[in-house]
This record gives sequence, structure tokens and C-alpha cells, in this order.
Amino acid sequence: MTSTSNVFGSSGFHLAGPLRLDGRGRTAIAEEEQYLRALIEHVLFTRPGERVQRPDFGSGVDSLVFAPSGDELAQATRALVHGALQRFLGDLIRVDDVRVTADDATLDVLVTYAPLTAPSGDAPRTVQVSSTPTPASGGAP
Repeated sequence: MTSTSNVFGSSGFHLAGPLRLDGRGRTAIAEEEQYLRALIEHVLFTRPGERVQRPDFGSGVDSLVFAPSGDELAQATRALVHGALQRFLGDLIRVDDVRVTADDATLDVLVTYAPLTAPSGDAPRTVQVSSTPTPASGGAP
């Protein structure tokens, strides 16, 4: 059985996402905060079926950009994002809130979370992402 404190290791540094090289030609590393933000973005921007070995990974938010805008879209997106983050990152973060704003073809998602390794009373963190269709993906110009 692995405890949450062992997930990050003792150094507090992780491989940077997306995987890249630093200025010295070595694999780039990231601090815990950057690492968690990147993981959240990976879950939000990955389409289910996109990863060969994990076909269920991702949230599918990008498919909702073309759905009719309104409260229904915002509520569906909120449930989809919250569920995906709990499922794939539930052993690393606690999702406190997900706010979704749908305006025309733009979908804004604000995730408020706390790392499970953070001390109680620590300030919550937020990640905000926007998804807008581009002409190359078949959306309106």
C-alpha cells in the first residue's frame, strides 16, 4: 500500500510535463505545484481514446465546445471535469470546486484544488483553462 506522501518522493521535483529538455540538454524537472498543474491540464485536454494503453484517460471537454451554449452545457462540463479529475488524480489532489462558463464557442473552466500533501489550512490553488474551436478543427472562423 502506497501512501500519498510517497507519491511525490522526498525531493519535491518531478518530470516536467510535457516532457522536454532543459537549457543544459537534460530532462526538464518541475516543482510539485507546476507538476500538479500540468497533470490537471493533461486530464482536461486529453480526449478519451487518444492514449493507446489508457483508452479511458481524459475528460472529453473539447467535444463540448461545439455543443449548444447554455446552463446545460456548463453543468455537463462541470460534472465531466470533476469526475475525470477525481478518477485520474484523486490520489494526488482534492478537487474543491469546478466552475464552468460557456459563452458562444468559448468554454472556460476554473478548477480549485488542494494537493493531498498540503498542510491543512493551506491556500487552495486554481487552474483556469479555455477551449475555443479553431478553423483547423472544423469550428467557425
